Amino acid sequence: MNVSDLILSMVIGSILFYGIYKKVDIYTVFIDGAMEGAKAALRIFPYILAVIFAINMFIQSGAENFIVSILTPVTTLIGFPPELLSLSIVKPLSGGGSLGVYQSILDNYGPDSYIGRSASVLMGSSETIFYTVAVYFGAVGIKNIRHTVKVGLIAHCASIIAALVVCKFMF
Repeated sequence: MNVSDLILSMVIGSILFYGIYKKVDIYTVFIDGAMEGAKAALRIFPYILAVIFAINMFIQSGAENFIVSILTPVTTLIGFPPELLSLSIVKPLSGGGSLGVYQSILDNYGPDSYIGRSASVLMGSSETIFYTVAVYFGAVGIKNIRHTVKVGLIAHCASIIAALVVCKFMF
């Protein structure tokens, strides 16, 4: 048995015993929470569906490959590996899609190469911005996202630069 399994069991048990101690109807509270969770899931479903549709349309239409082909000469000139362009473009859009791109990078270049290590650091230091915005803003009903996506994309660019710099100096 793992220590984390033991800790998780202790936390859940502590919560249950505390509820019993405070004379809370645990089953009713659990059902109420599950109902609120189901309502939240239904409320954010249209946002998630829209994001998934847009991501699939972007990738399947060839727009990603078109952007990569346009940016490759520029990124090569500044020392950015063109092999990481697809990952850098897909990661803010789709976690699953970026995992596929990441796996193909590891298969082609190996996990111990500069490209593989940079891809690994990039995967760990960036976020699926559009999906996250859709889920979190949709869950609370915010329709005007203002500067969130801009700031998220700036942070994504900073994580790309940091990943490349760290991997260049560390490996």
